[in-house]
Amino acid sequence: MTVDPFVLVLFGARGDLARRMLFPSIYRLAAAGRLPEQYAIIGSGRSAPDSVEEFRDTVRTGLSESVDDLDDEVVDTLLSRLTFQTASADDGADLASAVGTAREDVGADARTVIYLSVPPTAMESMITMLGREGLADDARLIIEKPFGTDLDSARALESAVASVAEENRVYRIDHFLGKEAVQNILALRFANAILESSWDSDHVESVQIDVPEDLALEGRGSFYESTGCFRDMVTTHLCQVLGFIAMERPETVDADALREAKAAVFQAMRPLDPDRVVFGQYDGYRDDDDVADDSRVETFVALEAFVDNDRWRGVPFYLRTGKALADNRRTVTLTFRTPPSPFPGDPPQPDQLVLELTETPVATLVLNVKRPGPDTTVESLGAALELARTDHEDEALDAYERLLLDVMRGDQTLFARADEVDRLWQICQPVLDHPPSVHGYQKGSWGPDPALMLPGPRGWRLPDA
Repeated sequence: MTVDPFVLVLFGARGDLARRMLFPSIYRLAAAGRLPEQYAIIGSGRSAPDSVEEFRDTVRTGLSESVDDLDDEVVDTLLSRLTFQTASADDGADLASAVGTAREDVGADARTVIYLSVPPTAMESMITMLGREGLADDARLIIEKPFGTDLDSARALESAVASVAEENRVYRIDHFLGKEAVQNILALRFANAILESSWDSDHVESVQIDVPEDLALEGRGSFYESTGCFRDMVTTHLCQVLGFIAMERPETVDADALREAKAAVFQAMRPLDPDRVVFGQYDGYRDDDDVADDSRVETFVALEAFVDNDRWRGVPFYLRTGKALADNRRTVTLTFRTPPSPFPGDPPQPDQLVLELTETPVATLVLNVKRPGPDTTVESLGAALELARTDHEDEALDAYERLLLDVMRGDQTLFARADEVDRLWQICQPVLDHPPSVHGYQKGSWGPDPALMLPGPRGWRLPDA
């Protein structure tokens, strides 16, 4: 699929996300020959760099920190297409003029793509400005999560978006869905009868979606003070992975069918019970200069969720994520029901399918086998399965790289739809209305004690047994 010439307007172009993820992804697309010959990028924000050259030098430095073996010719070409124009919610006239000039230079068939990497509190007013200045006309809008801060703000944001762009031009980005390992969930399920036939409440006892992070929030306290872990991770990343795990088989793997199947899961989800949600805050979080001395913002969440449909009724989904924890992992664990055993000794351990959603995805199948020796007893043994062939490594795209390319191609398959977002806020709103107490936990631990006990006697798959 070819990519048409484009003008990309990048709000937040001097921010951390652009430096670490967006510009490196654009560079890799250019280096792989996946961008058109004609394109332009306009960075934007409230404050301007001292000059365009200073802005380009900053981007070059960021690329050198993120990408190995930079191709100077590709970098020079990319930076030659890069400019900067200030804009705010109150004044976007100069930006609109700059976009118009860039479109003339790129060509009459150039498409405008606008990437809004701005705080949730600023998103609605910026979108209103885009409509007022005509910048949103026929443009594709990329909106960074979280999509609002609660149900009311999410609906207000959606109203603003709908007033300037049709749904088929809106790309609500959740980079977890751009990961090869997350997409591989669909292939594992629907291309393997041995798994799909057991992927239901008759066979599955519980599901865990576990995304601990070992990094703390040094320097990002102001963001978490306004958002918190629950809004940042649960209403987006973890629930989207749950949607992939729990969906019914779509007729095809395209934007309409896949998002319909995922939306059906969210419609069947039970609103969260605050009594089955644990909040935590790591010791030392309040030492950040941007954090209030008496902050009760959560840096950790663990919860129990249910999907009340025929496939999953009664099966608990346990979600956990947080900062400054013991490991950095993205692990999905399906624990299967244990049938009656004819073997002597203790009952066998339950079978498990453990999916590591890393850049090189691995599945571990935990089964019971005969223990060597004269007695007929069984023991648990895990066997690792590589989920990506080494001879295809060069074909993989990083998450933002894949998602940016999809926007350029007009493919919405891996982006959230408006009704999905609204329903997820409905599911999560009871926790915002009645937030649980925030428990302290030590850095490098697995979170507060009440969270460790949440899944019952079996506990969490992590730490590894």
